[in-house]
Parts: sequence; structure tokens; C-alpha cells
Amino acid sequence: MDYTIKVGGEAGQGIQTIGETLGRVFSRGGYHVFTNQEYESRVRGGHNFYQIRFSDRPVMAPKDAVDIIVALDKESILLHAQELTSRGQIIYDADALKEKHDTQAFLDIPFAKLAVEHGGDKIMANTVATGAVLGMLGMELDILMGIIADTFGKKGEKVITANKNAALAGYDHAVKGCLKCSFAVAPVEKAEPRMLVGGTEAIALGALASGVKFYSAYPMTPSTGIMNYLAGKEKEYGMVVEQAEDEIAAVNMALGASFAGVRAMTGTSGGGFALMVEGVSLAAITETPIVIAMGQRPGPATGLPTRTEQGELHMVLHAGHGEFPRFIFAPGTPEQAFFLTNKAFDLAEKYQVPAFILFDTYLSDSQWTYKGFDLERIRTTDYRLRGEAFQARAVYKRHAYTESGVSPLAVPGDARHLVVTDSDEHDEEGHITEDAAVRVNMVEKRLFKKLPRMQEEIAPPFLYGDHNPDIVITGWGSLYGLLREAVDELSKNYGIALLHFSELTPFPGTEKFDYLRLLSKAQLSICVEQNATGQLARLMRTETGYEFGALLNKYDGRPFTVESLVKNLKGLIRKL
Repeated sequence: MDYTIKVGGEAGQGIQTIGETLGRVFSRGGYHVFTNQEYESRVRGGHNFYQIRFSDRPVMAPKDAVDIIVALDKESILLHAQELTSRGQIIYDADALKEKHDTQAFLDIPFAKLAVEHGGDKIMANTVATGAVLGMLGMELDILMGIIADTFGKKGEKVITANKNAALAGYDHAVKGCLKCSFAVAPVEKAEPRMLVGGTEAIALGALASGVKFYSAYPMTPSTGIMNYLAGKEKEYGMVVEQAEDEIAAVNMALGASFAGVRAMTGTSGGGFALMVEGVSLAAITETPIVIAMGQRPGPATGLPTRTEQGELHMVLHAGHGEFPRFIFAPGTPEQAFFLTNKAFDLAEKYQVPAFILFDTYLSDSQWTYKGFDLERIRTTDYRLRGEAFQARAVYKRHAYTESGVSPLAVPGDARHLVVTDSDEHDEEGHITEDAAVRVNMVEKRLFKKLPRMQEEIAPPFLYGDHNPDIVITGWGSLYGLLREAVDELSKNYGIALLHFSELTPFPGTEKFDYLRLLSKAQLSICVEQNATGQLARLMRTETGYEFGALLNKYDGRPFTVESLVKNLKGLIRKL
């Protein structure tokens, strides 16, 4: 069983409400769920959609084929009718769209009329549509009724009852009217509700689990969701969330909070990060830990502000004047986003360097189901010198030379010792200097002594599929789910494997896993990226000398689907 539902319409029509509610129904029913959405960069109007795929087996990518389309506007029919499967159905409100379709693939459900008759207000048309979809699928309404009760609990029993009646009206209308429906959704045996979580939520959750106490940002798609989520938890977790006037202020506020002794973070997108770059260098020379969530979207400039791309790896890799080390993590799933955010906080503080979480709009706006995250894996080490331990020191030098390159990171005001640093080159005590010998020692401390130890912290790429493959598909970041499902499909006919990179800087060595040997033995290696220039492929060539046999690049702002990716990969494989 594997079904896809697409809810299409204009911004402001409640597309997200229907989509999120259906996703919650399926995940609470114990099904595996993957959702994704596309929306235009306007407050109202413009064509948007929300797509929900659910199955009795793990799913982690969108598909082209759609089983049910909820068309809230005419454009949804024009653009997506051809995506229907042979048994697919389009439900729509003929009165609202002012057009009637008499073919078997269409089912007219008067969303607004049923909402008024059974709920008392046309605002409940979305609840009618949600109930109708569940009726078409032959599912029970008990989970939806529970969600309605939870959602409208603060509005009183009258509102809850009205929405339940509206959902039931849509459900009954679909059951009676959809004579051609042949969907068979069997209940999951011993169903356990699953957690449905998105990419930005997972980053925010990872920050909370890591003890973040300060988050500053200026709103910018696709990173805004991190700030919104953390702002909702501000009081509960005793943290400060600050909407800064711009990205320059945001990064410097976070640096100030980190210098003062708390775990701090900021988030932005490419255009905003361009303003933060001087702050990145300030973090480097003062050795102040900071975590930066950098959401990629198509540029240059504003580009396609609500679309997706993997075009800013090299920007983050080289951002900041001068030479200094950094960590770059690129999660491929919400679960990876959760744990890599925690790893970013841990290592940023351990080595006193900037750490980046590089994601994109596709990961930000997709949701996956999980039974839960293993919290035993969370790192919570406090690397700062505080209180009595700080007070007991006879002497304190903020930038003291050490064998590891890591100096004691003390909290100002926790002891009689002065904590000093400077954005100019400085000596061990943190005071400005132009001494040549000190400069050499500081560069070696910050860069050459730290870098080998930082390298040891990096996990190798993840191998999935054949361990002695003829074909190796390589990718990074958000492409994980798509590539994995493509490998599953292609493995029916080929010896094929996926090599996925989620930890990119320092670049993974081969001591833990000799992935270069695997690549060199394969008949064909393909690097798949959502950018025009093959940024991972270029980084791999720079760091290891390895060159891929073929590149598959997509840069129209839309993600791959499973079918389109498999088709493209087959085209490259046939050339063997």
C-alpha cells in the first residue's frame, strides 16, 4: 500500500491545514508518512500545493503519481490532472470553481455548502475536505475526531462539535458519491502513533536538546521556521529568542551571548548569510563558539525565494576573510538534522569554532515519520571554564597556547580573572599585537593544531545497498531519501549502492571507511546534486583527487521525484 494525496490551491485557501491534518491522521494511525509542499513567494494567490504520501512501509521521498487531488482552485486541475493514477480521483467544489466535470475521475463535493449546513460556517470547508479524503480511502474517523478535539479545545465544545459534524458530512458525501473509489487502506496491526517531524522543527529540537539559551535571527525563508519553533518554547526552556533588525545584528548578538557563557545560535538563508560573513570571521579569531543554520534556496540575489537548491556549499565553505577551520554538516533527514545540530553545538564549543548546519527548502518543508529519537545519543558536555574551577586558577589566558590548539574557554564574571579577546590579532592574554612570531603561533594554534583533531570527529559517508557495487550513486544533504528510494528501485536490475555525505567539513578521511576504494572499483559513479556546477563533486576532487564518471544536476528550483530521478539515472546507466 502506497498512496499519494495532493492538496492544491491558492495561498490563503487552507491548503496547509488540510495537508497537515491528513499527515497527522496517517502518522497517528501508525503509517509511514512523507509530506512535501511547494508555494510561491506571495502572501495570497499563486498556485501552491501540499503533498502527502503514506504507506505501510517506510517512505522518504515524493512521487509523481497521485491518487487523490483535492482541487481548491481551477489551476490545480489544469496543472495536476495528468498526474493521476489509473484509479485516481479529483475532488472539487463545482460551485466554488464555477465549473463542472462529468468524467469518472472527478467527484464534486460541495465543501462550502456542507460546511454551512453541518458546521454553521463556510470556514469549515477545509474540515469537510479532510473528512471527504478519509471517506474515499475507507478509513475510520476516530483519529481525525481526536485531532479536532485537540486543535479546538480552547475554543469550546460548540466549535469542536461543529467541526466534527463538518468532517462527518464530507466523509459521508464521499462514501456515497465515490462509486469508482477502489482504495484499500488496511489498518496497521498493533498500530503505534508515529512522530511526524519536519526539517526546521528537527533543527530547533536539536538545539533545545543541546541546551541552546539564545537564538537571534532576521526572518528569511527557509530558516524562519527554526525561530518560530524556538520562540514558542522560549518560556518553557528559559531561553531568549530575538528577532534582530538585520542579519549583521543577528550574528553579532549570538556571538555576544556565546562570549557571555551560553550556547547561542543564529539562522538565515544565502542573502542574509552574506551579511553575516564578517561575524563568522570575528567568531574565528576570537575563538567564540557559534552555530549557524544556513538554509539554501536558489540565487543569485533573491532568486526563487521559496524554492529549493543546493547551491551554497562553497559559499559556506569559504565564507569569511582569513584562514580558519569550521564544521559543516548537511543533514539528509529530520532525524539527521536533530543529531547533527546537537553535534554542531558540541563541536563548536569543544573546538571554539563556527559550526554550520546546511539545509535547504526541500528538507525544511518536508516531514517524515519516526517512532522517536534515541536521546541517549545526545551530547551535553559543558566545555566552558566556570565557577570554582575558574576561580581556582592562578593565571588565566584566554588564548593560551596548548598542544591541541584549544584554550580554556572561561565565562566572564565567574572569577576574579579578566577574560579578554580582540578582533585584531592578539597574544595569549587576548591583547592586540602585531608581533610576527605571535601571529605565526596564533595561526598554528587556531588552524593547524585544531584541524587534525576536528577531522577525527567527522563521520564517513553512509553506504546503503550493495557493498561491492557496479554502480555508485553519490549525493549529499536533503537528497538522501530520494537517492535511497531510487537505489531500492534500481537494485532490482543492477548491483548499485548509495554513498551519502552529511558531514562535509573537514572532509571525511578514509581511515574509518575507504569510500574512495569503493568508488574506484565501480564501473560507474554518478554524483547527483540540486545545483548547476556539481559542488560536492568539485569538493571531492579538491580534497581527494577523485573525479566522478557522471554528474546529474537539477537546478530549476523543484526537487526530484522518485520517478524522475530513476528515469535520469537509467539514462546514464544505459550509456555504460
